[in-house]
Amino acid sequence: GETGQCVISGCLSVRRHDDLKEMLDSNKDSLKLEAMKRIVAMIARGKNASDLFPAVVKNVACKNIEVKKLVYVYLVRYAEEQQDLALLSISTFQRGLKDPNQLIRASALRVLSSIRVTIIVPIMMLAIKEAASDMSPYVRKTAAHAIPKLYSLDPEQKDQLIEVIEKLLADKTTLVAGSVVMAFEEVCPERIDLIHKNYRKLCNLLIDVEEWGQVVIINMLTRYARTQFLNPNINEKKAEAVTMAKRKPYVMDPDHRLLLRNTKPLLQSRNAAVVMAVAQLYFHLAPKAEIGVIAKALVRLLRSHSEVQYVVLQNVATMTIKRRGMFEPYLKSFYIRSTDPTQIKILKLEVLTNLANETNISTILREFQTYIKSMDKDFVAATIQAIGRCATNIGEVRDTCLNGLVQLLSNRDELVVAESVVVIKKLLQMQPEKHSDIIKHMAKLTDNIQVPMARASILWLIGEYCEHVPKIAPDVLRKMAKSFTNEEDIVKLQIINLAAKLYLTNSKQTKLLTQYVLNLAKYDQNYDIRDRARFIRQLIVPTEKSGALSKYAKKLFLALKPAPVLESPFKDRDHFQLGSLSHLLNAKAGGYQELPDWPEAAPDPSVRNVEVKESVRAVGTVTYRDTGALWETLNFVEVCIPAHCYLPSSESDSGSGSESGSGSEDSRSGSESDESKEASESEEEEEEEEEDLKKKKKKKNEEKQLKKPVQESERYCCFLGSFLFMSSGSSPGDRPGGAVPVGCRSHASRTLSSRRLKNSKLKRRCLTGRVCSLQTIAPSSALKSYELLHRITGEGLSVEYCFSRQPFSPDANMVAVQMHFTNNSTSDTKSLHMEDVKLQSGMRVKEFPEIELLPAGETATAVMGIDFCDSTQAANFQLCTHTRKFFVSIQPPVGELMRPFFMTENEFKKEQGQLMGMNEITEKLTLDVKCRNEHTIVQKVTTAANLSRVPCGSDKECRFAGRTVTSSSLVLVTVATKDEGAAQLTVNCEKMVIGTMLVKDILLALTQ
Repeated sequence: GETGQCVISGCLSVRRHDDLKEMLDSNKDSLKLEAMKRIVAMIARGKNASDLFPAVVKNVACKNIEVKKLVYVYLVRYAEEQQDLALLSISTFQRGLKDPNQLIRASALRVLSSIRVTIIVPIMMLAIKEAASDMSPYVRKTAAHAIPKLYSLDPEQKDQLIEVIEKLLADKTTLVAGSVVMAFEEVCPERIDLIHKNYRKLCNLLIDVEEWGQVVIINMLTRYARTQFLNPNINEKKAEAVTMAKRKPYVMDPDHRLLLRNTKPLLQSRNAAVVMAVAQLYFHLAPKAEIGVIAKALVRLLRSHSEVQYVVLQNVATMTIKRRGMFEPYLKSFYIRSTDPTQIKILKLEVLTNLANETNISTILREFQTYIKSMDKDFVAATIQAIGRCATNIGEVRDTCLNGLVQLLSNRDELVVAESVVVIKKLLQMQPEKHSDIIKHMAKLTDNIQVPMARASILWLIGEYCEHVPKIAPDVLRKMAKSFTNEEDIVKLQIINLAAKLYLTNSKQTKLLTQYVLNLAKYDQNYDIRDRARFIRQLIVPTEKSGALSKYAKKLFLALKPAPVLESPFKDRDHFQLGSLSHLLNAKAGGYQELPDWPEAAPDPSVRNVEVKESVRAVGTVTYRDTGALWETLNFVEVCIPAHCYLPSSESDSGSGSESGSGSEDSRSGSESDESKEASESEEEEEEEEEDLKKKKKKKNEEKQLKKPVQESERYCCFLGSFLFMSSGSSPGDRPGGAVPVGCRSHASRTLSSRRLKNSKLKRRCLTGRVCSLQTIAPSSALKSYELLHRITGEGLSVEYCFSRQPFSPDANMVAVQMHFTNNSTSDTKSLHMEDVKLQSGMRVKEFPEIELLPAGETATAVMGIDFCDSTQAANFQLCTHTRKFFVSIQPPVGELMRPFFMTENEFKKEQGQLMGMNEITEKLTLDVKCRNEHTIVQKVTTAANLSRVPCGSDKECRFAGRTVTSSSLVLVTVATKDEGAAQLTVNCEKMVIGTMLVKDILLALTQ
């Protein structure tokens, strides 16, 4: 029956495959595509589809892109198994390398490098070289992946492959960086000279590389830094006064600082491997004072899966031996849960033991007491050993620990008693004379304890300190002699030792017993015991034949023995690079590269300098016109974290003039008093009267203008909107949804007097008019909310924040952040406030006022100010309630770091002319179909960045201006439209990094 079933199923599978072969041979692309989808699905389910190779490989020349992609997916899987058939199609793969589609080119190279036949090495080499120069970064990435494959196939190609690696290392694309560094590690890790010129670029690209690449680059840069920089903790090491006097004071290399600064943000990565890589980098490279930052990140990983916890705890256990202080604040994070697996429990015990000191030992011992009651026997044994280590390391609690362990001797669980005996034996060796009572107590346990190791430990103690228990020791020997033949080997050896020691110290009582034991041992089955008995008899019982050694028998047996040092098994593990497999196994794994020692003298730092020629260079697709050394500039520019934010698709309604007008009217009443007050404070009365006449005339012109179609007027109404609120100090809540962005005061005094509206009456008039441009500047949907605290994490408290684009009245150099608190729990939340603010250098925070009570189900709003110092570095702080503290961080999109700034067309052109060269970034793009009218472009740009519209005489250009909030650096944006949706985006900015990031954000807004 079974055989019949097998035959039937075999026939069915053949038939099914015949069906697929027919579909693959058909002339219809739809049938081929369906067949390929089914074949790839079979492979995904783990089924064997290798017999279809000839039918599939024929379709590699198919013109249908979708079929071609799936064919290459199949070939990558089976090319190594079906080498001969794959070789027959090699010309087709070579043609695939020239395909216009980048995915096909990359797939062809992947298949080619999967054919493990030495005869095609020259073809592979040529393909890799061509792919390394490909326009597509994806293809160049695939070329980097192919390099180690070719190297393993033919190591003689190393020199040529190094040339390709050198070329790819110079690539400025984040997609390629991780892959080429991996190829470098596989092929030529010793060629550190290839990294010199690319070091700063790799440091700066690191934040944008994919997670796998980040791990590879960080590990490589760790080893690089150990060869190129001096030890920042060199002053910690003890040295002679003479050498210390000769040595110059340590100054950290700027490139060393660059690496530490650029890897630090990655501690917040969601990927555990990236966090672990940064942690090991800081442990091996950072000054002692800065290493502490990694502790919090590693503790966060302990909430992850048990496998991740295991690796992290292994590394934490090693770190706590040298840098105990940095984990002490997180002691409770290492407390053991009943649900933890045994190996996690034992590692946490190790960490707790390493962290134990005079101040926290009482807390730790109380914790250990509860662990001893666990049902997990291995864990209980490890806990008792941990108590012993604490007693050894901290003299003040030695007696307490010893008494606690003695109490455990009466425990019902034999394993607990046995482990306690072993640990007590080690502790008693430190002060035996004080603890003869304990030795007597343990001697009585020989009748009950059956665990061999524990019995052996008791016998060793009695033999070693027999002089302290002269009456009990012979009796113990008598009992042991009775059961000698039934004992385990380890116990028998200790019985022989006890007999020898008692014979030497109390021969009257024990002479016959000793001879009896030695005779029993003489005929034992174990040769170790027979040899030991023969040796001891010759040593302690002097005869004519016995040599000179018998005179020294007492000195040999009863010599003072040093107390054992109970050390952590992780003590010497830090010679392996943390986070590596070798460190985990505590043995050198294949392919492991040793962490180099620090150099005695610093190598030449100039090898990392890059000469930039005066030419037009492409960085990705963004063009910089260089006028100086790019890297020298970047050294002094604050390296910012890219704002990984997505701009909302804002709703634009050009026909909603009446709605926006009424919205403006509503907002008038709230902001009226503040505006008039500020106007009266900042202007003189005489100026007001003169200006009033001019503004009345201007108003009439504006009203005429508003009657024209929207498309004509919107060029001017955008700057009018920012103009209206230039000096407003009203709070976000004064306008509907806090939606209208308000321009902040300019730092330049010359523009302040000439360009600010000076009369609050005109403001009111303009507001009541139907100013449709206010929707253009920033519709209410443009104020994107970000989640600061989720209601689950916050135990019922949820917090969202948005950048209100209002001036922050206490400090003009700060960005106003509006926070919205919601209490979703059933109980009241009290005392909402901020603590423990952690900022990058130069940044400042003005905390929001404490919210004393937030009732259940209620919401509250507060405003805080943050001076981000013109960078997108996050502001980290603790959000505290009366019961809990939550670690949160606010990171701004680059567009929120600026305030609108009004200027005329001529002034715009003049300033733009002064910000050329490296300060100008140009990008060509194709506008989204919905984004090809002026109204939408204005809306998209002002949503992405807090800029004001600049009047422009051309219909084909939209111009915007602003200044950064902190340094008042000018930011100019031009979007020039062409035919069929083509456009050119130009950003002129004094700060290159901000300009680059702004280009990315505006591009994203205009193309999606």
